[in-house]
Amino acid sequence: MGAEARSGMADGAEHQGLRLLLVDDQPLLRVGFRMVLESEDGIEVVGEAGDGVEAVRLTRDLDPDVVLMDVRMPVMDGIEATRRIAASPSAARIIILTTFDLDEYAFAGLQAGASAFLLKDVAPAELVHAVRLVASGDAVVSPRVTQRLLETYVRAEGAAVGRHEAQQDPLLQDLTPRELEVLRAICEGLSNAEIAHRLYLSEATVKSHVRRILSKLHLRDRVQAVVYGYETGLVIPSNPDY
Repeated sequence: MGAEARSGMADGAEHQGLRLLLVDDQPLLRVGFRMVLESEDGIEVVGEAGDGVEAVRLTRDLDPDVVLMDVRMPVMDGIEATRRIAASPSAARIIILTTFDLDEYAFAGLQAGASAFLLKDVAPAELVHAVRLVASGDAVVSPRVTQRLLETYVRAEGAAVGRHEAQQDPLLQDLTPRELEVLRAICEGLSNAEIAHRLYLSEATVKSHVRRILSKLHLRDRVQAVVYGYETGLVIPSNPDY
């Protein structure tokens, strides 16, 4: 549903000009990101915000394709701002800026609805590539990094539940057995090509399954599918005694 619409909008936006909102309470960092991003063809920084409240307002008013969101800010932090934007009608995808890849803020950001996270000291070329990927609907961080992050914090919170409990989620009941297989493979961090090889399917068929899964579960992208798998207990963290 929403995921497909968002993907289509993002694909079109990439060709017509990608609109980006910068959110950070440090003006110098915003200047640096703006210089890097606006040096690229097809990327326009449409606004800047210094706190979460302003980020939510500007996302509503400016309708960006991507929001680059810092976490620690006054008035309202980036996690709450991400949660409010993700719950709004906005089609914006959010990238959380964090300090470490295995960071509690990155975890909280993904839970709140962010599509990806990046380290604050990311190289300029990687930043641009990440923004374009997120706008197109793809995950920017390796699914395996996301998997490791979620395993670390789901285990720490003791939030994992039994697989039989996860089956009680009414949304999961809408998935076919094959779609459940594909969803579990996504949660393992497998790419479409790897899923196709494992399940003896064509890559195009896997892509169709992924689109239907995202639509049925009302998820924005693959990263959110991984978060969903861990939060519902569909996937149980490995090495629980680690």
